[in-house]
Amino acid sequence: MRVYFHTFGCKTNQYDTEAVRQSLEAAGASTVSHPDMADVAVVNSCTVTHTAEAKMRRFVRRLRRGRPELQTVIMGCAATVDDGVLASLPGVAAVVAGSDPRDILDALGLDGPPVDPILRSFPRGTRAWLKIQDGCDEHCTFCATTIARGASRSRTMDEIIQEAGVLAANHQEIVLTGVHIGTYGKDLGDGSSLGRLVERLISEVEGPRFRLSSVEATEVDERLVDLMSDAPHRLAPHLHAPLQSGSDAVLKRMGRHWYTAAAYRERCLALAARVPALGFGADVIVGFPGESDDDHAATRSVIESLPFTYLHVFPYSQRPGASAKRMGGMVDAKVAASRSAELRELAERKGAAYRSQRDGGLADVVVLRRHKGRVQGLTEDFLDVYLATDREYPPRFSAVLRRGADGTMMAEFA
Repeated sequence: MRVYFHTFGCKTNQYDTEAVRQSLEAAGASTVSHPDMADVAVVNSCTVTHTAEAKMRRFVRRLRRGRPELQTVIMGCAATVDDGVLASLPGVAAVVAGSDPRDILDALGLDGPPVDPILRSFPRGTRAWLKIQDGCDEHCTFCATTIARGASRSRTMDEIIQEAGVLAANHQEIVLTGVHIGTYGKDLGDGSSLGRLVERLISEVEGPRFRLSSVEATEVDERLVDLMSDAPHRLAPHLHAPLQSGSDAVLKRMGRHWYTAAAYRERCLALAARVPALGFGADVIVGFPGESDDDHAATRSVIESLPFTYLHVFPYSQRPGASAKRMGGMVDAKVAASRSAELRELAERKGAAYRSQRDGGLADVVVLRRHKGRVQGLTEDFLDVYLATDREYPPRFSAVLRRGADGTMMAEFA
């Protein structure tokens, strides 16, 4: 059986796809790079926004138009909350809730060895994702991911360290991912925490640079701050901390009870003071039900006060099963679009200022790929950089950064 994979959504979804790929290959299937070569397509779905789901549905329809005989299996978050819409799409042979490789094998009628809990390879060049936990115990009113993925479940430290050791043989950066990684270990009952896990990874797995994916600002402990400050070549000084809103009233309606805008700001400023070259991003939801002009102004004020280097700004999206759908006070789409554009413009100015600040500085660059005729790399503080194409580069090297006339960052050997 020849299988084509396509993934929508986050790094956790991408990791799940690779775990399924590994199990299917162990059962005798082969992975192909284009649907024209496949007997079956496995599509890993996302439910974070209605736009993500709509893109996925269009993609499945295109698969059918391009290959009428192709059978499609849809897995993942949108599949878990499906009310029958996905199952009715043309060419869909099965909708599999979640991402358990065994369930995908069963849907395809494949027998195979027991599922290996260790991901042995990650076909993404110099970077790999490593899932340390799944699920979330919070109930943000805008989010369907908790509904789709269930309660928080942590992998053991020993299993994670074993997998990191395998991945370290072929990857220069390993990104620790999950749905709510700041709560890592709380369910294990053995004193495990995200900070302790990273300490062990750095101590026991030689070579790669580790990076945290999205993590709540108030869940970054002093162990992590120390490592970002003192060992940025091992733990990337990069914080992606969801803000969602700078208005306490909106945060309360969102169900984000564990921090206030002031607590978020205080924690991020303290971390930035310790880590001089910090890549700092956030997710922001604009136009949440009931968001007033004053609420939006509060969000803008928080953003202006913090040293962000980028932002992910999303207009509010109603999700099935999420309680915000039942709230009143919907914000006009044009107003939400205008507020989104305003915050994106602010983020771009902040990002440009940070890139100017880094001009002439040193960086730890991991080479990613050739893109649009250029070689692209990634710094420890999450800057995209470009390299001259007339020479060869090791997969990771120390570089001097130069800001080009167009604002892009170039890197050259230090």
